[in-house]
Amino acid sequence: MSAAACVAQFVTLAEGDLAQPASGDLSDADLAAVMTAAVRLYAVRCEVRDTFPAPLIAERVTATDVATVVSEMVRVADLNMFDLSMWHGRPRPQQG
Repeated sequence: MSAAACVAQFVTLAEGDLAQPASGDLSDADLAAVMTAAVRLYAVRCEVRDTFPAPLIAERVTATDVATVVSEMVRVADLNMFDLSMWHGRPRPQQG
């Protein structure tokens, strides 16, 4: 199965779970595994390619969605707001 087909299948499964978030097909462990792989891949690509493409489709998430996930990621990674502000303020390469 191609990567595009796998992505489409996961998106379909995830969107189905949005209709029944308390009892969907994806377990918390499944979701953590997918998010962990996606976050690691995004971070490595940014570092290697020296570019920062949009990590989300802005029209598909709310500010609350992002704040909820980021807050939990900060806790899991044992970061604090000072650490986060240092990373956020770092220089980024010029993007055309």
